[in-house]
Amino acid sequence: MPPERPPLPTNVAEPSHEPPPTGRWADRLRAEFLAAAHDLDDVGEPGELAFHPDRTWHGYTYIPVTAVTSSAYQLYGYVRFVAGTDGRDQSDFTAYADFTEETAERNPDWQLDLCDEVVGSWHGEDDAVASMTLVWGRALVTGGAVATAELGEHTVDQCTLNDDRFTLLAPDDFAGGLLEVRLYTQAGEEIARESLYDEADATDDE
Repeated sequence: MPPERPPLPTNVAEPSHEPPPTGRWADRLRAEFLAAAHDLDDVGEPGELAFHPDRTWHGYTYIPVTAVTSSAYQLYGYVRFVAGTDGRDQSDFTAYADFTEETAERNPDWQLDLCDEVVGSWHGEDDAVASMTLVWGRALVTGGAVATAELGEHTVDQCTLNDDRFTLLAPDDFAGGLLEVRLYTQAGEEIARESLYDEADATDDE
């Protein structure tokens, strides 16, 4: 196989290593996330938090979180900590939280419910820079087994679904490509796809 031109940072994050958080570990993550969301105005009381699969990259483990509030907004974000030998280092936690009114309940045509946040950068040849983007979401159609991140013609990350949830960490806006998420069955049949950009954004970037 010939070398990639330009080289791409593919599958740079470690796959999920832990089951969904429970007990005191879930309580700790919940407290960190809700503290980050505390200063968000007029979003209502958060409902049950949904934890997405963990991903580790560049020395940090990310556990994304979503929740629907009493005012029908969606809280979203992640808890990040230094990856230790057992996947945790409770001395160094940070959390990010935001909200949106664009929810799956308000958009019945959605097939994937996605959140994303840039968490770093990757510097390639000729000063080209990829935005390393954490993407987490939920499949809204049945039969999905694996979610992939696609940059142009290249699959740059993938994640096995856990309770219909997935987490990806992949380069975006690089080598002429914009990130897209696709959902596949266990047999490899594509059943859904969604860009991180709406049509207006993609046109402006081009």
